[in-house]
Amino acid sequence: MFTLIIVIIALIGVVMTGLILLQAGKGGGLAGIASGGATTQILGARQAPDVLERGTWILATVFITLCILTNFVIDDGSSQRSVLQQSEQSTQQSIPAPEAIPPPLEDISPEPTPLPEQQQ
Repeated sequence: MFTLIIVIIALIGVVMTGLILLQAGKGGGLAGIASGGATTQILGARQAPDVLERGTWILATVFITLCILTNFVIDDGSSQRSVLQQSEQSTQQSIPAPEAIPPPLEDISPEPTPLPEQQQ
């Protein structure tokens, strides 16, 4: 689904680029160059710019809408977590656990053996 939307967005971008370049700007643009001005002969002098402008607005609206919808279609399979939760988890993993302190040893040393001088 995500790939399909991306392909549609790319196609709309190409078509919209062509429509924008065909529109007459202050200097005449490419509208007069396209087919030797055939767009004005077929659609009339005033109707051609209106159709091109309306088509551009419609395609731009669809383009922006699809770009926003792609955010909802993306599914990478992982649970959604905020940046703060991810940084907290990485901090917890990087801090080593404190070593367990063994319980205090009681006097378990063996009884001192008497030296031979003291054995009387």
